[in-house]
Amino acid sequence: MTHPDLLVGMEHPDDAGVYRINAETALIFTLDFFTPIVDDPFMFGQIAAANALSDVYAMGGRPLSAMNIICFPETGLDLAILEEILKGGAEKIAEAGALLVGGHSVDDPEPKYGLAVTGLVHPDQVLTNRGLRPGDRLILTKPLGTGIITTAIKADLCEAEHAQKAINSMALLNKQAAEACEGLDVHACTDITGFGLIGHALEMLSGCSLEIDCNAVPLLGGVRDYMNMGLIPAGTYRNRDFAAERLEIREGVSEDDVLVLCDAQTSGGLLIGVSAGDCDKLLGRLEGAAVVGEVVGDDGERVYLG
Repeated sequence: MTHPDLLVGMEHPDDAGVYRINAETALIFTLDFFTPIVDDPFMFGQIAAANALSDVYAMGGRPLSAMNIICFPETGLDLAILEEILKGGAEKIAEAGALLVGGHSVDDPEPKYGLAVTGLVHPDQVLTNRGLRPGDRLILTKPLGTGIITTAIKADLCEAEHAQKAINSMALLNKQAAEACEGLDVHACTDITGFGLIGHALEMLSGCSLEIDCNAVPLLGGVRDYMNMGLIPAGTYRNRDFAAERLEIREGVSEDDVLVLCDAQTSGGLLIGVSAGDCDKLLGRLEGAAVVGEVVGDDGERVYLG
């Protein structure tokens, strides 16, 4: 479906839809929800909310309102668990400066939680995942490895320090990262979630290719050790298979290097395409971010791993 005011719709995979209200205002709309990935219900609520809010940040906007999406069994689980989930989500919504305006719940034997979120952005400042230009630098704002770490948590093999750092990373809003882009020559943006870094990078290709430096990509503590133990989620292998035909793997890059870049993330960071001239400025505004690659003028639309 097309419409002159539908700035971002279903024509290609992006993080959210965008509809222009007037010359100064456009509405961003998105939703996301999933099953618990950590045992602590409060932190699950925080992570699920941060994950849903992230789509608005990836489009260059600010969250305006949110509605709860709740699946929870009528019997068999203590309602105090649901209360903690909702409390975690509400605190994260408030941190984002958005308003919780309601929601909907259904009886479901498997708990799920997330948000439907609306946001605002100036129509001329919408970021999409398709604006990369040759010479742009790629900046990643959070370390990878949450899929592997949560798999280790479920197997009761994750060290407490590694688990806590991963949980803190997933619960961290991408608010600061989005705000850091303001006023800079940023051409494209997406957030890294279920398709992994490689999968979301492939979605950004439009008449160009990417060079990614595997050694420059930040990883959560313990990720390599847990990979060696075989604690790799099925979604990560699916991502690897999906990307196979569009990957060019340089000499010296191991299969583990590829797999970790395909790791299915939850509430990951932003992947930002910024001009070379503004790269250092953006890095200076972000703590823990790293330049992980560069856009090359190759219309083969491939990702080169080196």
